[in-house]
Amino acid sequence: MKKFLVFTLFLAMFVMTACGTSSEQTGGEEKKKLKVVTDAAYAPFEYLDKGEIVGFSVDFIEAVAAEAGYEIELVNVGWDPLFVEVEDELADLAISSITINDDRKQTYDFSVPYFLSTNKILVPADSDIASAADLEGKKVAVQNGTTGQEAVEALFGANNSNLKKFENNNLAIMELLAGGADAVVADNTVVEEYAKNNPNESLKVVADTDSFDAEFYGLMFPKGSPLVSEFSAAINKVFESGKYAEIYNEWFGSDPDIETLKAQQ
Repeated sequence: MKKFLVFTLFLAMFVMTACGTSSEQTGGEEKKKLKVVTDAAYAPFEYLDKGEIVGFSVDFIEAVAAEAGYEIELVNVGWDPLFVEVEDELADLAISSITINDDRKQTYDFSVPYFLSTNKILVPADSDIASAADLEGKKVAVQNGTTGQEAVEALFGANNSNLKKFENNNLAIMELLAGGADAVVADNTVVEEYAKNNPNESLKVVADTDSFDAEFYGLMFPKGSPLVSEFSAAINKVFESGKYAEIYNEWFGSDPDIETLKAQQ
């Protein structure tokens, strides 16, 4: 009986010691895993490469989540479904080149801005379209539910019969290449990267800063989420550490305008 008692006490001490070592190695608690939703059809931000979600947004959210002390599960759900997932709190947050605007703020909360963008026009190299005004009377392809759609509707009306809406920008660009559209309006980096990476398609990008305002992307959360402040603080730390510039330069080959992003806070 005494031997059994001694063995039991020894076993208990061993278990307690082992647990203490495990806690020290993990910082006292396990990292919580968050579900992050995206629409992986928006290269170079978020897209599928051999079935894996990759892109600037992926590297960025992984760096920010690590800084905030979380692990993430990134799930490709599509553009419209990601808004439903976040609103219904089926996901903890979304990253998908989502522009922060007043309309979306009514339903969702956003982190501080992490990317500066503007809409530009993608057209065939021999096109005579030189500004947004030249899109009048032309067939324009956009991704449905994006600021590209809103920008064209603001110029020519929401009921413009020449506006062609698609599930994603890839389909909009395919419509342009097939001759079903005269132009695509989308975020500058998307159309610039497509034109650069597909020189055989003979496309050019047209800028019009007078017609298209600067936009800022943010991480999108359910209304009232306590994660907003944590992730905003983590974004600023990633700015300050130089990690953001490193990721940005890797994907876009240039330095980001961090001061403009911070000024929006």
